[in-house]
Amino acid sequence: MNNQEKLTQCFVNALNIDATLVIPTLKYQSIKEWDSVSHMVLISEIEESFEISLDAEDVVDMSSVKKAIEIISKYNIEF
Repeated sequence: MNNQEKLTQCFVNALNIDATLVIPTLKYQSIKEWDSVSHMVLISEIEESFEISLDAEDVVDMSSVKKAIEIISKYNIEF
């Protein structure tokens, strides 16, 4: 599984959505499944899957799939 697939799976697991919805333009609170509670589940999924610890600023800044890729990339993970 490559990192893009891994990230997609994080979104699928955390938000309980179909993988086809996980596109770069998907934004926080743009769908009912991505609320504040599921956002924290998503953060946990990402940290566990990529074996990283996101700082508080990154948690707040993660406002879309595209932004998630940018943030995770800061931790030397390539997409």
